[in-house]
Amino acid sequence: MKKVNDLLRSHLRDFLPYSTARDEFKGKEGVFLDANENSLGSVHQRPWNRYPDPRQHKLKVELGIIKGIQPGQIFIGNGSDEPIDLLIRAFCEPGIDQIMIVPPTYGMYKVSANLNNVGVIEVLLTEDFQLDVPKIVAALNERVKIIFICSPNNPTGNLMVREDIFVILNHFHGLVVIDEAYIDFSGANSWINDLTMFPKLVVLQTLSKAWGLAALRLGMLFASLEMVKVMNLIKPPYNISGLVQNEALAALAKIELKDRFVQQINVLKQSLERSLRSFALTIEIYPSDANFLLVKFKKSAEIFHYLISQNIILRDRSQLVLCQGCVRITVGTEDENKQLMAALNNYLKG
Repeated sequence: MKKVNDLLRSHLRDFLPYSTARDEFKGKEGVFLDANENSLGSVHQRPWNRYPDPRQHKLKVELGIIKGIQPGQIFIGNGSDEPIDLLIRAFCEPGIDQIMIVPPTYGMYKVSANLNNVGVIEVLLTEDFQLDVPKIVAALNERVKIIFICSPNNPTGNLMVREDIFVILNHFHGLVVIDEAYIDFSGANSWINDLTMFPKLVVLQTLSKAWGLAALRLGMLFASLEMVKVMNLIKPPYNISGLVQNEALAALAKIELKDRFVQQINVLKQSLERSLRSFALTIEIYPSDANFLLVKFKKSAEIFHYLISQNIILRDRSQLVLCQGCVRITVGTEDENKQLMAALNNYLKG
C-alpha cells in the first residue's frame, strides 16, 4: 500500500521551501528587525506593518476545536481553489499523470488540472447524479493520482452515497478528495471523521457558504499530518493575510449565528421549492442538500435571459452534461425569493 510520500512528485520529496522570518522565530514579543517591514507602522494606523502568521496557528486551533481534529491536520488556503491547485501540483507530474472527475461537478478541478498540464479522466454521474462506481473503477489506471468528489455536489446539490465513496476509498491507491463546501446545509456527517481510517483521504471545506464569509476567500483542507506537511511545504509563504485571519477568528466565535443561518436557509429553500413547483414551466426540481436548487424549466434559456433583464441573476447550467435545460438557483432572502417568483409569473403573462 503506497503512502502519501510515495505518491508525491519525486522532486518534491527533498524540496526545501522558502523560509520566512516568522518561521525562524516563534515568539510574539520582541524587537523585530528580521523581515524588512516598516518599523514605523502602517498608513492605516493599525498594526498591518508586520507580516501575518504564515501557518495561521490561532485559526487552526479554533478550527480544530470546532471540527474535532488536530490543528496539524488542517491546511488553510486562499479559498478552496488554492488547496485544489496545490494538490495537483504536488502529486501529478505534468504531461504524465491524471486526475479523475465525475461530471457534472465543480469546474475548478478541471481548470486547475488544465493549468498544470495534467490529464483529466471524466466518468459521468448516473442519471440521478450519483457515482457510477463500476465505471469509475474500470476507468482507473496507474497514472490517475487524484479523484475529486463533490458532496453535496455542485451544481446538482445532492450528497453522494457514502457506501459508494467507501468502495472507492478501499479500491483506489491514490488520493480521494471530498469537497464538502455545502456540508453544513445537509445535516450529514463530515468525512473528517473518517480521516484516521483512510490516510489518503482529503476533505475540503470553506467559510464562504454557511459562514457567509465568501469575500474573505478562506478554504480549509483536512487530512493526515503527513499530507498537511506536504501542503505547507509548497504553499506561498504568507498565503492568508493577517486581516483575513483576524476576521475569521472573530467569526468562529459566532458558531450559533452560523447554525441559525443554516436553519433559516433550509426553511427558505423548502418554501422556494414549493413555489417553483407551482410554476407552470417547471419540469423538475432536483433534491438538494445544499443552499441552492437545480431546476429544469421549459424554455430555460428564455427564462434565464428574461430574469437578467429584470436584474435577477441565476446560473445557467444547461451547457453541462446531464443538466440540459437547467438553471441553478441560490436560495435568497424571503424578499429575494418573492421577487424571483413575481418575475417568473410576469414572464408567463408575456
